[in-house]
Amino acid sequence: MTTDVLRLAQETAEREPCVLATVVWRRAPSSGAVGGKALITADGTVRGWLGGACAEPAVVREAMAALREGTPRLMFLGPAEELEERRRDGMVSVPIACQSDGALEIYLEPMMPKPHLVAVGRSPAAAALAEMAPGLGWRADLVDDPDLAAAGAGEGSYVVVATQGHYDEEALERALAVRPAYVGLVASRKRAEAVLGYLRQRGAAEEDLARVRAPAGLDLGRVAPHEIAVAILAEIVALRAAGELPAGADQAAAPPPAEAVDPVCGMTVDLATARHRLERDGVVLAFCSAGCMAAYEADHPAPAPETA
Repeated sequence: MTTDVLRLAQETAEREPCVLATVVWRRAPSSGAVGGKALITADGTVRGWLGGACAEPAVVREAMAALREGTPRLMFLGPAEELEERRRDGMVSVPIACQSDGALEIYLEPMMPKPHLVAVGRSPAAAALAEMAPGLGWRADLVDDPDLAAAGAGEGSYVVVATQGHYDEEALERALAVRPAYVGLVASRKRAEAVLGYLRQRGAAEEDLARVRAPAGLDLGRVAPHEIAVAILAEIVALRAAGELPAGADQAAAPPPAEAVDPVCGMTVDLATARHRLERDGVVLAFCSAGCMAAYEADHPAPAPETA
Protein backbone atom coordinates (compact mmCIF):
# COMPACT_ATOMS: atom_id res chain seq x y z
CA MET A 1 0.00 0.00 0.00
CA THR A 2 2.79 2.46 0.94
CA THR A 3 4.60 1.83 -2.35
CA ASP A 4 1.36 2.31 -4.28
CA VAL A 5 0.66 5.64 -2.56
CA LEU A 6 4.20 6.89 -3.20
CA ARG A 7 3.96 5.97 -6.87
CA LEU A 8 0.57 7.64 -7.13
CA ALA A 9 1.93 10.77 -5.42
CA GLN A 10 4.79 11.02 -7.90
CA GLU A 11 2.43 10.59 -10.86
CA THR A 12 -0.15 13.04 -9.50
CA ALA A 13 2.39 15.75 -8.67
CA GLU A 14 3.43 15.81 -12.33
CA ARG A 15 0.08 17.36 -13.28
CA GLU A 16 -1.65 18.76 -10.16
CA PRO A 17 -0.88 19.86 -6.59
CA CYS A 18 -1.32 17.28 -3.85
CA VAL A 19 -0.24 16.49 -0.29
CA LEU A 20 1.57 13.36 0.89
CA ALA A 21 0.49 12.55 4.46
CA THR A 22 2.58 10.15 6.57
CA VAL A 23 1.84 8.77 10.04
CA VAL A 24 5.06 9.31 12.03
CA TRP A 25 3.77 8.29 15.48
CA ARG A 26 0.70 6.57 16.90
CA ARG A 27 -0.77 5.47 20.18
CA ALA A 28 -3.17 2.55 20.29
CA PRO A 29 -6.03 2.05 19.78
CA SER A 30 -5.75 4.44 16.82
CA SER A 31 -6.39 2.62 13.54
CA GLY A 32 -3.47 4.42 11.89
CA ALA A 33 -0.06 2.74 11.60
CA VAL A 34 3.40 4.29 11.73
CA GLY A 35 4.59 4.70 8.16
CA GLY A 36 1.05 4.66 6.81
CA LYS A 37 0.59 7.08 3.92
CA ALA A 38 -2.22 8.77 2.06
CA LEU A 39 -2.39 11.10 -0.92
CA ILE A 40 -4.71 14.09 -0.67
CA THR A 41 -5.48 15.96 -3.88
CA ALA A 42 -6.51 19.61 -4.21
CA ASP A 43 -10.22 18.71 -4.30
CA GLY A 44 -9.95 16.93 -0.92
CA THR A 45 -9.96 13.37 -2.27
CA VAL A 46 -8.03 10.89 -0.08
CA ARG A 47 -6.28 7.78 -1.39
CA GLY A 48 -4.65 5.58 1.21
CA TRP A 49 -5.26 5.16 4.95
CA LEU A 50 -4.31 7.36 7.88
CA GLY A 51 -6.93 6.75 10.53
CA GLY A 52 -10.61 6.66 11.36
CA ALA A 53 -13.57 8.96 10.86
CA CYS A 54 -12.34 11.59 13.31
CA ALA A 55 -8.80 11.82 11.94
CA GLU A 56 -9.42 11.97 8.21
CA PRO A 57 -11.52 15.19 7.97
CA ALA A 58 -9.04 17.03 10.19
CA VAL A 59 -6.11 15.87 8.06
CA VAL A 60 -7.86 16.88 4.84
CA ARG A 61 -8.64 20.32 6.22
CA GLU A 62 -5.02 20.87 7.26
CA ALA A 63 -3.75 19.48 3.93
CA MET A 64 -5.78 22.13 2.06
CA ALA A 65 -4.16 24.81 4.24
CA ALA A 66 -0.72 23.34 3.49
CA LEU A 67 -1.44 23.59 -0.24
CA ARG A 68 -2.70 27.16 -0.04
CA GLU A 69 0.36 28.25 1.97
CA GLY A 70 2.84 25.96 0.22
CA THR A 71 4.37 24.82 3.51
CA PRO A 72 4.67 21.39 5.21
CA ARG A 73 3.42 20.83 8.74
CA LEU A 74 3.27 18.29 11.55
CA MET A 75 -0.09 17.50 13.15
CA PHE A 76 -0.97 16.00 16.51
CA LEU A 77 -4.43 14.45 16.66
CA GLY A 78 -5.59 13.23 20.04
CA PRO A 79 -7.66 13.90 23.17
CA ALA A 80 -8.33 17.55 23.86
CA GLU A 81 -6.65 17.44 27.27
CA GLU A 82 -3.29 16.59 25.64
CA LEU A 83 -3.20 19.44 23.14
CA GLU A 84 -1.24 21.90 25.27
CA GLU A 85 1.49 19.47 26.32
CA ARG A 86 1.89 18.26 22.73
CA ARG A 87 1.89 21.70 21.15
CA ARG A 88 5.34 22.88 20.08
CA ASP A 89 6.76 25.15 17.40
CA GLY A 90 5.39 24.26 14.01
CA MET A 91 2.97 21.58 15.25
CA VAL A 92 -0.77 21.83 14.62
CA SER A 93 -2.82 20.25 17.41
CA VAL A 94 -6.34 19.01 16.72
CA PRO A 95 -8.72 17.33 19.17
CA ILE A 96 -10.10 13.99 17.94
CA ALA A 97 -11.10 10.53 19.11
CA CYS A 98 -13.87 11.43 21.50
CA GLN A 99 -14.40 7.79 22.51
CA SER A 100 -10.79 6.62 22.41
CA ASP A 101 -7.40 7.32 23.95
CA GLY A 102 -5.71 6.78 20.59
CA ALA A 103 -3.58 9.54 19.05
CA LEU A 104 -1.54 10.24 15.91
CA GLU A 105 1.18 12.50 14.62
CA ILE A 106 1.00 13.04 10.86
CA TYR A 107 3.44 14.88 8.62
CA LEU A 108 1.87 16.76 5.68
CA GLU A 109 4.11 17.47 2.70
CA PRO A 110 2.74 19.60 -0.17
CA MET A 111 3.87 18.43 -3.61
CA MET A 112 3.51 20.99 -6.39
CA PRO A 113 3.67 20.28 -10.13
CA LYS A 114 6.76 21.34 -12.00
CA PRO A 115 6.28 24.52 -14.03
CA HIS A 116 5.11 23.56 -17.52
CA LEU A 117 6.48 25.27 -20.63
CA VAL A 118 4.99 24.69 -24.07
CA ALA A 119 7.09 25.87 -27.02
CA VAL A 120 5.07 26.09 -30.25
CA GLY A 121 6.82 25.83 -33.61
CA ARG A 122 9.79 24.13 -35.25
CA SER A 123 12.05 27.16 -35.14
CA PRO A 124 15.50 27.08 -33.50
CA ALA A 125 14.16 29.33 -30.72
CA ALA A 126 11.34 26.89 -29.92
CA ALA A 127 13.77 23.97 -29.87
CA ALA A 128 16.17 25.88 -27.62
CA LEU A 129 13.37 26.66 -25.16
CA ALA A 130 12.36 23.01 -24.93
CA GLU A 131 15.98 22.02 -24.48
CA MET A 132 16.78 24.54 -21.73
CA ALA A 133 13.61 24.52 -19.61
CA PRO A 134 14.29 21.10 -17.98
CA GLY A 135 17.54 22.58 -16.67
CA LEU A 136 15.34 24.79 -14.47
CA GLY A 137 13.43 21.77 -13.22
CA TRP A 138 10.48 22.48 -15.52
CA ARG A 139 8.50 20.17 -17.76
CA ALA A 140 8.78 21.14 -21.41
CA ASP A 141 6.77 20.20 -24.49
CA LEU A 142 7.76 21.12 -28.03
CA VAL A 143 4.82 21.05 -30.47
CA ASP A 144 4.54 22.00 -34.13
CA ASP A 145 0.77 22.36 -34.16
CA PRO A 146 -1.57 25.20 -33.20
CA ASP A 147 -3.72 22.73 -31.25
CA LEU A 148 -2.20 22.81 -27.77
CA ALA A 149 -4.38 20.05 -26.31
CA ALA A 150 -1.82 17.33 -27.02
CA ALA A 151 0.75 19.22 -24.95
CA GLY A 152 -1.65 19.55 -22.02
CA ALA A 153 -1.42 23.34 -21.96
CA GLY A 154 -3.62 24.83 -19.26
CA GLU A 155 -4.02 27.77 -16.92
CA GLY A 156 -0.78 27.06 -15.12
CA SER A 157 1.34 26.66 -18.28
CA TYR A 158 3.83 29.00 -19.93
CA VAL A 159 3.14 29.07 -23.67
CA VAL A 160 5.64 30.55 -26.11
CA VAL A 161 4.63 30.84 -29.76
CA ALA A 162 7.74 30.69 -31.94
CA THR A 163 6.56 29.56 -35.37
CA GLN A 164 8.47 32.41 -37.09
CA GLY A 165 5.42 33.46 -39.11
CA HIS A 166 4.20 30.01 -40.16
CA TYR A 167 1.03 30.10 -38.03
CA ASP A 168 1.65 32.69 -35.34
CA GLU A 169 -1.90 34.02 -35.45
CA GLU A 170 -3.66 30.69 -35.07
CA ALA A 171 -1.27 29.42 -32.41
CA LEU A 172 -1.58 32.62 -30.38
CA GLU A 173 -5.36 32.56 -30.66
CA ARG A 174 -5.41 28.96 -29.39
CA ALA A 175 -2.99 29.84 -26.62
CA LEU A 176 -5.15 32.72 -25.37
CA ALA A 177 -8.14 30.39 -25.30
CA VAL A 178 -6.55 28.17 -22.62
CA ARG A 179 -5.59 31.25 -20.55
CA PRO A 180 -2.04 30.18 -19.62
CA ALA A 181 -0.13 31.88 -16.83
CA TYR A 182 2.30 33.26 -19.41
CA VAL A 183 1.91 33.66 -23.18
CA GLY A 184 4.69 35.04 -25.34
CA LEU A 185 5.28 35.58 -29.04
CA VAL A 186 8.73 35.36 -30.58
CA ALA A 187 8.69 37.99 -33.33
CA SER A 188 10.02 41.39 -34.21
CA ARG A 189 8.14 44.32 -32.75
CA LYS A 190 6.62 45.12 -36.15
CA ARG A 191 5.57 41.52 -36.74
CA ALA A 192 4.14 41.28 -33.20
CA GLU A 193 2.01 44.37 -33.75
CA ALA A 194 0.67 42.89 -36.99
CA VAL A 195 -0.25 39.59 -35.30
CA LEU A 196 -2.01 41.32 -32.41
CA GLY A 197 -3.80 43.62 -34.85
CA TYR A 198 -5.07 40.62 -36.80
CA LEU A 199 -6.43 39.01 -33.63
CA ARG A 200 -8.02 42.31 -32.61
CA GLN A 201 -9.85 42.41 -35.94
CA ARG A 202 -11.08 38.87 -35.28
CA GLY A 203 -12.69 40.05 -32.05
CA ALA A 204 -10.06 39.17 -29.46
CA ALA A 205 -10.64 41.03 -26.20
CA GLU A 206 -8.18 43.80 -25.37
CA GLU A 207 -7.61 42.36 -21.90
CA ASP A 208 -6.51 39.08 -23.51
CA LEU A 209 -4.22 40.77 -26.01
CA ALA A 210 -2.68 42.80 -23.18
CA ARG A 211 -1.51 39.55 -21.59
CA VAL A 212 0.68 38.66 -24.58
CA ARG A 213 4.39 39.32 -24.12
CA ALA A 214 5.33 40.46 -27.61
CA PRO A 215 8.16 40.37 -28.37
CA ALA A 216 8.66 37.70 -25.71
CA GLY A 217 11.63 37.85 -23.34
CA LEU A 218 13.98 40.45 -21.96
CA ASP A 219 15.14 42.94 -24.58
CA LEU A 220 18.67 41.84 -25.53
CA GLY A 221 18.62 43.26 -29.04
CA ARG A 222 19.50 41.02 -31.97
CA VAL A 223 20.73 37.75 -30.49
CA ALA A 224 21.03 34.07 -31.46
CA PRO A 225 18.15 31.55 -30.94
CA HIS A 226 19.67 30.10 -27.76
CA GLU A 227 20.07 33.61 -26.37
CA ILE A 228 16.43 34.38 -27.26
CA ALA A 229 15.46 31.30 -25.24
CA VAL A 230 17.56 32.50 -22.29
CA ALA A 231 15.86 35.93 -22.47
CA ILE A 232 12.39 34.36 -22.44
CA LEU A 233 13.16 31.98 -19.57
CA ALA A 234 14.69 34.88 -17.61
CA GLU A 235 11.53 36.94 -18.14
CA ILE A 236 9.32 34.10 -16.89
CA VAL A 237 11.55 33.54 -13.86
CA ALA A 238 11.48 37.27 -13.05
CA LEU A 239 7.68 37.41 -13.33
CA ARG A 240 7.34 34.32 -11.12
CA ALA A 241 9.65 35.81 -8.50
CA ALA A 242 7.63 39.04 -8.50
CA GLY A 243 4.38 37.11 -8.05
CA GLU A 244 3.01 38.47 -11.32
CA LEU A 245 2.10 35.14 -12.91
CA PRO A 246 -1.29 33.74 -11.90
CA ALA A 247 -1.10 30.26 -10.41
CA GLY A 248 -4.02 29.05 -12.52
CA ALA A 249 -7.24 27.43 -11.37
CA ASP A 250 -5.75 23.96 -11.69
CA GLN A 251 -3.04 24.87 -9.16
CA ALA A 252 -5.34 25.95 -6.34
CA ALA A 253 -6.44 24.04 -3.27
CA ALA A 254 -10.09 23.81 -2.41
CA PRO A 255 -11.31 26.86 -0.45
CA PRO A 256 -11.81 26.40 3.28
CA PRO A 257 -15.16 24.67 3.94
CA ALA A 258 -17.88 25.99 6.21
CA GLU A 259 -17.07 24.63 9.66
CA ALA A 260 -18.57 24.18 13.11
CA VAL A 261 -17.12 23.16 16.45
CA ASP A 262 -18.40 19.98 18.06
CA PRO A 263 -19.84 21.28 21.36
CA VAL A 264 -18.81 18.10 23.19
CA CYS A 265 -15.19 17.41 22.23
CA GLY A 266 -14.21 20.71 20.60
CA MET A 267 -13.25 19.12 17.29
CA THR A 268 -13.75 21.21 14.13
CA VAL A 269 -16.34 19.61 11.83
CA ASP A 270 -16.93 20.21 8.12
CA LEU A 271 -20.60 21.21 7.88
CA ALA A 272 -20.97 19.95 4.32
CA THR A 273 -20.00 16.38 5.22
CA ALA A 274 -21.07 16.12 8.88
CA ARG A 275 -23.22 13.00 9.32
CA HIS A 276 -24.35 13.80 12.84
CA ARG A 277 -26.47 16.91 13.35
CA LEU A 278 -29.02 18.27 15.78
CA GLU A 279 -31.14 21.39 15.68
CA ARG A 280 -31.72 23.35 18.87
CA ASP A 281 -33.68 26.63 18.85
CA GLY A 282 -33.15 27.04 15.13
CA VAL A 283 -29.40 26.46 15.38
CA VAL A 284 -27.82 23.45 13.62
CA LEU A 285 -25.20 21.69 15.72
CA ALA A 286 -22.68 19.35 14.07
CA PHE A 287 -20.84 16.50 15.79
CA CYS A 288 -17.79 14.47 14.84
CA SER A 289 -19.39 11.15 15.84
CA ALA A 290 -22.58 9.48 17.00
CA GLY A 291 -21.04 9.21 20.49
CA CYS A 292 -20.60 12.98 20.81
CA MET A 293 -24.14 13.59 19.57
CA ALA A 294 -25.55 11.06 22.07
CA ALA A 295 -23.59 12.68 24.90
CA TYR A 296 -24.95 16.09 23.97
CA GLU A 297 -28.51 14.79 23.75
CA ALA A 298 -28.15 13.22 27.19
CA ASP A 299 -27.10 16.54 28.72
CA HIS A 300 -29.39 18.70 26.56
CA PRO A 301 -32.62 16.81 25.90
CA ALA A 302 -34.92 18.24 23.31
CA PRO A 303 -37.75 20.30 24.82
CA ALA A 304 -41.05 18.47 25.06
CA PRO A 305 -43.52 19.48 22.35
CA GLU A 306 -46.09 21.99 23.45
CA THR A 307 -49.60 20.66 24.02
CA ALA A 308 -52.75 22.51 23.25
